[in-house]
Amino acid sequence: MGVKEILEKALELKPQDRLTVVEGLLKSLDEPNKSLDDIWLEEAEKRLKAYRDGKLKGVPMEEVFAED
Repeated sequence: MGVKEILEKALELKPQDRLTVVEGLLKSLDEPNKSLDDIWLEEAEKRLKAYRDGKLKGVPMEEVFAED
């Protein structure tokens, strides 16, 4: 069964059942991913080292959140 058919079947469900499906799908997207977490950890460590070594400059929070 393809995605289109799954969607068509899901739209035939009662509203509460559709909500259950949506909540389940959203929850599945929010689950931790160890490999992605490892990649981001490595990137964060590289950036911190570059900052501490003076190869990367920080940006003040006020500048980051300033409205143009």
